[in-house]
Amino acid sequence: MESPAVTFTLAYVVFSVCFVFTPNEFHSAGITVQNLLSGWLGSEDVAFTQYHVRRTTATLLVHSLLPLGYYIGMCFAAPEKQLYYFYAVSDGWRIFALFAVILPTAAGFLALYWSRKRWTNHPLARALAHHALPHSDWRIVVFSINNEFRRIDKFATGVPGARVIVTDTWVMKVTTYKVYVAQQQDIHLTVTESTQHELSPDSNAPVQFITIRVASINPNVRPFDIRLNSAEYGELKEKLHAPIRNAANVVIHQTLGDMFLDTFRTLVEANNVYEPQSNLELEPCIGCMQTNANVKLVKYCNEPNEGECQQCYCRPMWCLTCMGKWFASRQDQQHPETWLSSKVPCPTCRAKFCIVDVCHIR
Repeated sequence: MESPAVTFTLAYVVFSVCFVFTPNEFHSAGITVQNLLSGWLGSEDVAFTQYHVRRTTATLLVHSLLPLGYYIGMCFAAPEKQLYYFYAVSDGWRIFALFAVILPTAAGFLALYWSRKRWTNHPLARALAHHALPHSDWRIVVFSINNEFRRIDKFATGVPGARVIVTDTWVMKVTTYKVYVAQQQDIHLTVTESTQHELSPDSNAPVQFITIRVASINPNVRPFDIRLNSAEYGELKEKLHAPIRNAANVVIHQTLGDMFLDTFRTLVEANNVYEPQSNLELEPCIGCMQTNANVKLVKYCNEPNEGECQQCYCRPMWCLTCMGKWFASRQDQQHPETWLSSKVPCPTCRAKFCIVDVCHIR
């Protein structure tokens, strides 16, 4: 091939690979199916399931047009080959042209089949139907997923081509062409693998990625793998109802904050217990609004008038996890050896306290 054809081929191959696998640069420039067809796809936040039904269909159609785009481009990049005369080209180009036409045609018929009966034939719709109650419609499951996805307390991580989303009821993996869905009450989770990278794309520090196998007791739900940064492992565990088994004996490197929270919880469990008055009604924690307040600051480390710690007179307003995160956020990040012995102000009244003063509410 002459130089213009070689240049076009290399450029088109690079463009196609980036368009399919969408690196951050393409996302920033808006060169994605989601951005180009945003008017038709709608909003993921408003209708998560319907959005991904349309997105996976549109992605399949657009990606199937890439070979045809290359053939048309070569008609202009290499006019001497006369590729626009189908019967005059070589057998190799004729086969490629047939493939470039048949592929989007087949994808179009498949998309048409999926869209029939209000998308009931779509793979995502069929997958959700396995989670519906007997004699009920898959759209009942759609309502549940859409409603939970709108909540701000969901766990979401991963690159656009392999996102992991965990809500109160559902565990989902969103890929380029498919959405995997499993119900939390039906799943078993197992750490199967970990990979260590010396440098992270987002920082200059080493990073560990762990792979977790999600298997459902529902025979109609196929197992799938989710992959995430080990620094997010603690947050994932908080959102999951089922325990995560470590079958491969993988050493998971947690962040310093996660390790401190584990130690904080252990130490508070050994502290004195606060017994509230019978008429005291515990309200949701003002830090996360997900769990009822379950700790109270009571000075036990010294006598009332001794030491730096002060008596806190606030009513219980925080859960143990949020109090631990507040305690860690007030520390010198360069000297973690001082965290356990340090004193911080109450997040509400600013009275100083230490870990010994954090009491579980009976």
